[in-house]
Amino acid sequence: MNAVFHQGRTRAPANGHAVIATYRTDRPAVRRLREAGVDTIACDFLEAGQVDDLVASVRSRYASLRALIHNASAWMPDDAGPAPAEVMDRMMRVHVTAPYQLNLGLAPLLESCSEPHADIIHIGDYVSSRGSRKHVAYAASKAAQDNLTHSFAARLAPKVKVNSIAPALVMFNEHDDEQYRERAVEKNLMRRAGGADEFLRAIDYLLASTFVTGRVLPMDGGRHLQQRC
Repeated sequence: MNAVFHQGRTRAPANGHAVIATYRTDRPAVRRLREAGVDTIACDFLEAGQVDDLVASVRSRYASLRALIHNASAWMPDDAGPAPAEVMDRMMRVHVTAPYQLNLGLAPLLESCSEPHADIIHIGDYVSSRGSRKHVAYAASKAAQDNLTHSFAARLAPKVKVNSIAPALVMFNEHDDEQYRERAVEKNLMRRAGGADEFLRAIDYLLASTFVTGRVLPMDGGRHLQQRC
């Protein structure tokens, strides 16, 4: 059976595929995924050795992969406290180094997929093409991740398609107050958060496509047309 490897949070098994998900901390949501049949594997993407161990574990247990979805993320402002070099290092390790290791290490399983094509999907960010005043390191690492999309699309074609999704506001946190929510939705033309379903539809579109590769798919509600960002 082809498996779908989802780096970070995921939904339950679907479309006949087993689902593999990684986690850094074992939380109730992770346990619910496990109970639903998801193969959950602990891995800290800040540690290159753990990523190598993850690749070895997946390759020893699965013969092929239908998709590899990179959703793990670290979000840290430049004045978070650690030295600037450490902030940049953390952002690059999670958003660039770990996906680079996984793409290279798991490429043979993707190329062994029994379906006509396999997919890699990087979950990027709206700021990758715009920059950010307060999150310079984060934005730079997401821009580098977009470059991985282009490079791996060329490297792994035609069997493996490689794309990225660049969302802006998708969902609010439970603790976000009403004033913050109002300011946030004013930044896009649709005047609302996209919602999880919109995100999943974008993934389904890329998985179903037989032709789209090497692209960054914007999902920003028209925010790029607004005067301010």
